[in-house]
Amino acid sequence: MAAMDIGIDLGTTKVMVYRGDKGIVIHEPSVVAFNHKTNRVLAVGEEAYRMLGRTPDYITAVMPLEDGVISDHVMTEYMVKEFIKKACGNMMVKPRVILCVPSMTTDVESRAVIETAVAAGARKVFLIEEPIAAALGAGIDINKPLGSMIVDIGGGTTDCAVISLNGIVCSKSIKLAGNSFNREIVKYINHTYKILIGERSAERVKIECCDVYEPTGRTIVVKGRNLLSGLPQSLEVSDLEIQRAVRDLALEIVSTVRSVLEVTPPELIGDIYTNGIMLTGGGAQLSGLDRMIAENTGVRVNVAEEPDRCVAKGVGLAFKHLEALQDGFTHVSVYKYK
Repeated sequence: MAAMDIGIDLGTTKVMVYRGDKGIVIHEPSVVAFNHKTNRVLAVGEEAYRMLGRTPDYITAVMPLEDGVISDHVMTEYMVKEFIKKACGNMMVKPRVILCVPSMTTDVESRAVIETAVAAGARKVFLIEEPIAAALGAGIDINKPLGSMIVDIGGGTTDCAVISLNGIVCSKSIKLAGNSFNREIVKYINHTYKILIGERSAERVKIECCDVYEPTGRTIVVKGRNLLSGLPQSLEVSDLEIQRAVRDLALEIVSTVRSVLEVTPPELIGDIYTNGIMLTGGGAQLSGLDRMIAENTGVRVNVAEEPDRCVAKGVGLAFKHLEALQDGFTHVSVYKYK
């Protein structure tokens, strides 16, 4: 991988950039702050994330990707351009870029990602599916004729795939992941206690006080606005309540894993039973999810080291596999622009 090769994990909630000679150099939220009075972008990444829910009417802090798909092309282009500029510094040569996409991405959605990267300054663009990148980042040797199962749970999508001999044998992608859990927590507290909390507060609850498999009685204090009085209010909720709120979502992820296993060839099923299922992505850190999948599938489940960074690492490592990429271990698209 050359110094100016850039791997980008363009996630719904986080953007990570891998530079050939330095590893992961950017790990920031996928947020852009825009001033409607001046028609200018104020900030991207961490600085813009701090503005979420705290801006006047004429400033909007937006997340330009939704469920793994670009929903605002202009804001996404600006964000990618800024991150490439940060990663490359003052170097004059345009970089080659690998971007990852969910496994069920359509041609139209792929084209949108490509055009965004090119407009942001990429010289040559490759697309790689998230399960392949996650497998590479988790240290799995994808070249062997052995079945490996990857479940990558990001912010907007969950990708489940069986990989063997450089290829995806079977896969399924659902638009349910970390953000879905946050929204469900917001909805539960709103409906049960008539208190409105923000998604940032909901994410804190998910991280600090949620076990989808076996709650232990922990509690956490959340603050929001009482919808009846309109005044600020704090509330103590238990992990048992949070489990009730999000359990159905966790079971849907389990159902997705089971559906992929059901169509996996018998020889590869044997490999997966021996090696286990690998969980990657930020959602892999959701307490109890690994035990829930293991109980419902009968297969051992391993959580990757630094699961939230696996895709970014894999996107960077993919430059070492470009021949295999172009030989079709996934329907990777290669676009050249002059």
